[in-house]
Amino acid sequence: MDIAAMSISLHQARLSREAGIAVLKKAMTSTETMAQDLLKMLEQSVTPHLGQNVDIRI
Repeated sequence: MDIAAMSISLHQARLSREAGIAVLKKAMTSTETMAQDLLKMLEQSVTPHLGQNVDIRI
């Protein structure tokens, strides 16, 4: 394999790797945003007066 072909091959591999990293960064950002939104929804859904008393009759 000559030097020019090897250079092109290495450049393509590097470009592919950088594209994969960019996609993973976007996925991580999206996942973090969804997790934060889920936590906000969970905090808003809590009703503090429920679950404090248990009414048991026999």
